[in-house]
Amino acid sequence: MKKFALLAAALVTVASVQAQKLVIKGSDTLGAKLVPMLAEDYKARHAGVAFEIAAEGSTTGIAAIIDSTAQIGMSSRRAKPTEMSAGSAKGVTLKPIIVAYDGIGVIVNAGSPVATLTKRQVEQIFTGDITDWSQVGGAPGKISVYTRNTSSGTYSDFKELAMKKRDYAGSSQKMAGNEQIAAEVAKNPNGIGYVGLAYLTDPGIKTVAIDGALPSEASVIAKKYPYARPTFYYTNGEAQGEAAKFLEFTLSDEGQSTVRKVGFVPVRELK
Repeated sequence: MKKFALLAAALVTVASVQAQKLVIKGSDTLGAKLVPMLAEDYKARHAGVAFEIAAEGSTTGIAAIIDSTAQIGMSSRRAKPTEMSAGSAKGVTLKPIIVAYDGIGVIVNAGSPVATLTKRQVEQIFTGDITDWSQVGGAPGKISVYTRNTSSGTYSDFKELAMKKRDYAGSSQKMAGNEQIAAEVAKNPNGIGYVGLAYLTDPGIKTVAIDGALPSEASVIAKKYPYARPTFYYTNGEAQGEAAKFLEFTLSDEGQSTVRKVGFVPVRELK
């Protein structure tokens, strides 16, 4: 009986190791490409670890930490005071860790004659003050504005960085992710939108220079590009267990090399 009990206990231990799952929710900017790639690299080195990654917007990632439905929340914006308070009310301390830097690129259709815009023109286009391409040196045509949806951190960040916190044009069309915006702009000769650095090479689009500056690792590091921002993992206090190990891996030279490979800017100089 004793041997049987020991064997049963050993089987339970093995099963628990095999069943380890790291749940990560939040930002599409991080969760559509970067974090899945990091997860695959991590799994190759840590047998028995499974991942559940849901990229539905930064708001959902922060909410998942507050509600304890994920160990890591991905976010392309900082938590709002109301979210910090909601966490505190549940005994949750929202801890941000910067894992990569990004530059929000303004994109137009690849066939558009518009190659550069001023910050003021970008603000006016996305708020609806400017509605025709002829007003900014393009061919006549009604501008189609594509934005992220309201749960997106990029939606909030662009509003703050590019629009002086003004509301988006009422005619703007909300998309679920970076790839969806890029796809719509690629199909629409009159389209304009914004995406993170990792999505600027999608087919059928081109990036517009803002006051002469294009988003790149160099312009983000030098703070010459106006729509640059950090991106985050959020945890409940100090990360624990597998979440802590994955965070450490993300910030390692290997993880940050993947950050650069995907198209983001590493948080520090790599060896």
